[in-house]
Amino acid sequence: MSVATAKPVSENRSILGPAGNRVRVSEEPKRKPDNNTIKKPQRPRNPVPVPKIPEPVMRNNGSVDSSCSSDSSSSGGSSAKKSASSTKSVRPVGFKAAKVVPDNVVSATLSPSKISGPPKRCDWITTHSDPNYTSFHDEEWGVPVYDDGKLFELLVFSQALAELSWPAILNKRDTFRKLFENFDPSTIAQFTEKKLMSLKVNGSLLLSEPKLRAVVENAKQMLKVQQEFGSFSNYCWSFVNHKPIRNGFRYARQVPVKTPKADHISKDLMQRGFRCVGPTVVYSFMQVAGIVNDHLLTCFRYQECNSNLKKDLKPKIEDTQVLTDALENTC
Repeated sequence: MSVATAKPVSENRSILGPAGNRVRVSEEPKRKPDNNTIKKPQRPRNPVPVPKIPEPVMRNNGSVDSSCSSDSSSSGGSSAKKSASSTKSVRPVGFKAAKVVPDNVVSATLSPSKISGPPKRCDWITTHSDPNYTSFHDEEWGVPVYDDGKLFELLVFSQALAELSWPAILNKRDTFRKLFENFDPSTIAQFTEKKLMSLKVNGSLLLSEPKLRAVVENAKQMLKVQQEFGSFSNYCWSFVNHKPIRNGFRYARQVPVKTPKADHISKDLMQRGFRCVGPTVVYSFMQVAGIVNDHLLTCFRYQECNSNLKKDLKPKIEDTQVLTDALENTC
């Protein structure tokens, strides 16, 4: 055979015959394909109209795709009937009937005035908290205090936090006031050793001996501060320029236990002879006395404490002006 003399053409086809694979050269490039090998799909003369299927149904049901495949295109009339019959048995998947409500009705049901519930408090106040502790948070904690007797009471409570919790202190608040003569510094400064050892509740001391002795010693030093600064309030608020610090924390974990400011006040108090006034105690005192507003931003008391500041600011300015005039007259 003279296969090597044959010229290659553009179209070669591999044919699997009885004797093996060989190449047949197509001598008729424009030869029409045999009708027996390739069949063209024929369109039906009178196609049956197929109802339009919604898009969600086409996505969620696979039987419709099978009815529309090219394998069934040979019988056009029968495929149309199958697709029509398949649409009858298809149900939308994942859709539920929704009730249509006018816009004004929806807005009325979601109106904030209709929503009722307890006010949002700081995270450390829960539904299981002691009622006295909750009331203390809602009415006193974080409110700016300028009365010397009240400030001394809060300082003693802040020192007692090393041994007692706030709920325990508040439940014994009347006992504290009775034994400490309503926290009058001039009276507490004159306590004798016998009087100090008589501050007992149910046979046990109200606080440990070092804490009780610190209360008496702090009352003596407070009298000296009053003579130097006019009042203990002026002394405490002078560290923050007579304006409370607003931290604006969003989460309870962000609230510190001490700050550089508290450390500075603590050192000054210790230099003046105060006892048991570490940075942690001082910062607790600053929080409860309103020198720093550590209510969380989500707590309803955060803004209320700020509004209380505006109410108390004018009297405070007047008192400061009177003190300034008195010092000028003395000079």
